[in-house]
Amino acid sequence: QLFFDPRLSGNNKTSCASCHFPTRAFTDQRARSLGQHGRPLSRNTPTVVNSGFLKHLFWDGRATSLEQQALMPIESPVEMNQDLDTLETELDSIPGYARQFRKVFETGVTRSGIARSLAAFQRTLVSGPTSLDRFLAGNTSALSEEAQRGLDLFRGSAGCIRCHNGPLLSDGKFYRLGVSVKDKGRQSVTGKSRDAFRFRTPSLRNIARTPPYMHDGSQKTLEDVVTFYYRGVPATIPGNLPLDVKPLLDNSFSEISDIVAFLESLSSAPLKITPPQLP
Repeated sequence: QLFFDPRLSGNNKTSCASCHFPTRAFTDQRARSLGQHGRPLSRNTPTVVNSGFLKHLFWDGRATSLEQQALMPIESPVEMNQDLDTLETELDSIPGYARQFRKVFETGVTRSGIARSLAAFQRTLVSGPTSLDRFLAGNTSALSEEAQRGLDLFRGSAGCIRCHNGPLLSDGKFYRLGVSVKDKGRQSVTGKSRDAFRFRTPSLRNIARTPPYMHDGSQKTLEDVVTFYYRGVPATIPGNLPLDVKPLLDNSFSEISDIVAFLESLSSAPLKITPPQLP
């Protein structure tokens, strides 16, 4: 209920689902989401599917639990712009919420209870098996020949698996790719210059359903993303900070469609979430 309730925002118009649409793989498929007064935010909205398995949340990793993450967009003046004291009072005045909080937490409405409730819901958002999972389990016909070639490239000469590995196809670490230098990324959290322009490796599960891509939404399609790694990675960036990747100059453009076919095999059946009736 709270995830879909616009009363969590200062103007009572924006809910968590305003940026995380169930029908859009829990993203909004915008380059950058719209915050208060319809102004674009600075980053692309990541999906919350499988977020319960992440060690760091947000592109810069500033939250280390879903409970910590849950309140940050609510308080943010450019996102939901809601004072938490006011929110507690407002929700506690709604009989349905007051009754449920007392039943579940044995307290009135509190920010801790709000965070725990939102986190509990997000932990239920787990993607199902994909064509790749079925292929790895022994069904050799689950992947097309093109996708199988893409898999070979992914874990071979293209080197994607170095960062996109494990169950989520993400190592959860932070890298400087040279996509842009407008956003300090991880440095804004750690204060360390070596973390400038580094962002968390996103999971590739359901990646075909969550365009556009990169932290700033600058890559519109999967073809654009793969092409960036093949030729678009810059030689240098301002400040001469070293990049964590190099362009795949020895690889052929003809491989891109195979890698895209593989990435498209990473989608599972969409989660069907019906917005609840609100108190």
